[in-house]
Amino acid sequence: MPVSMFSVSVPVFIQHLNGLSAVLDRAAAHAATRKIKEEDLLQMRLAPDMFPLVRQVRAATDHASNGAGRLAGKDAPKFANDETTIGQLKDRIARTISFLKSVTPAEIDGTEEKDISITFPNGNTRQFKGQGYLLGNSLPNFFFHTTTAYDIIRQCGVEVGKRDFMGTPG
Repeated sequence: MPVSMFSVSVPVFIQHLNGLSAVLDRAAAHAATRKIKEEDLLQMRLAPDMFPLVRQVRAATDHASNGAGRLAGKDAPKFANDETTIGQLKDRIARTISFLKSVTPAEIDGTEEKDISITFPNGNTRQFKGQGYLLGNSLPNFFFHTTTAYDIIRQCGVEVGKRDFMGTPG
């Protein structure tokens, strides 16, 4: 039996965004206890040429909402990308989850062959079919950025583990 496009996207995005939100709670508590400025924590990165934590969270929410939105034919939420606190990032995650919950299986299932075109900030475009987009672009990018955000938080000394990263399955 084939796996539905919806079941491997929206519930997965929601589960891991909830996990990311909980990990951010742990990071906020860690920062408060150790008198670390949140803005300093949000600018931490794994390597000099990688995005900081704040941008990793933004990218994770963007890949989740844009992925589901493109497949469903819905406009994803637009964000100003001006978050400077953990609370603002958690709000962004909550808004993304709210959008994802508005997407129905009927809107995504059957989109395996849907034509999807992405225009990148540099003007280049890339063409996909729905299944290739989801499995080869959207999900891998989402997991890269959620994992990197988790890793930055862990590197900063926050005591989190795999269960925290995973969130609670739906």
